[in-house]
Amino acid sequence: MMSHQHRESLTGEHPWGDAGQIVLAVLFFVVWILDSFVCRITTFLNPIVLLYVRIPLGVVIVLAAAYLVRRSQQIVFGEDQEKPHVIRNGVFGIVRHPMYLSEILLYLGLLLFSLSLAAACVWGLAIGFLHVIARYEERQLLAHFGEDYRDYMQEVRMWLPSLSSRG
Repeated sequence: MMSHQHRESLTGEHPWGDAGQIVLAVLFFVVWILDSFVCRITTFLNPIVLLYVRIPLGVVIVLAAAYLVRRSQQIVFGEDQEKPHVIRNGVFGIVRHPMYLSEILLYLGLLLFSLSLAAACVWGLAIGFLHVIARYEERQLLAHFGEDYRDYMQEVRMWLPSLSSRG
C-alpha cells in the first residue's frame, strides 16, 4: 500500500474516503455478480444492447480506467517533489481527479458487460460518494496551495475532460 504521510505535498484525504470506497466496491461487486449471474432480476436490458457491442465497449472503458489509475499513481507516488506544488502534468492536466474517475469508469465498464440496473444504482451511490470526498479534498488543497490550486480548478475540469482547447 502506498503511503503519503511523509509527503508534505500531499494533503489529507477524507476521513471516510478509503473505508467508504471499500464498502461501496464490495457492495457493487456483490450486487453486480448476484444480479448479473445468479438472480438476473434487473438485467432485462441485455437483449436490447447486443453483447458484441457491450463487451468491446466495456473492455475499452475498463482499460481506460486501468490507464488512469496507473498513470495518476505513478505521478503522485512515484515522483518526489523537492518543493510541494499543484500537480498539473499527465492525467492531472486532463481531469482533477483521475484516480476517482478511474473507479467510476471501472464500474461503468463492468456495468456494460451485464447492464444490471441494481448495480447501476450502487454505481450512482459511488459517484455521489466520490464527488463528496473529492470536494472535501479540494477544500484541503485550496487551504494548502491557495491561489495556485484555484487557478488549476479553473484550468482543468473536475471529472470530464474539456473538448475545447484553453490557452
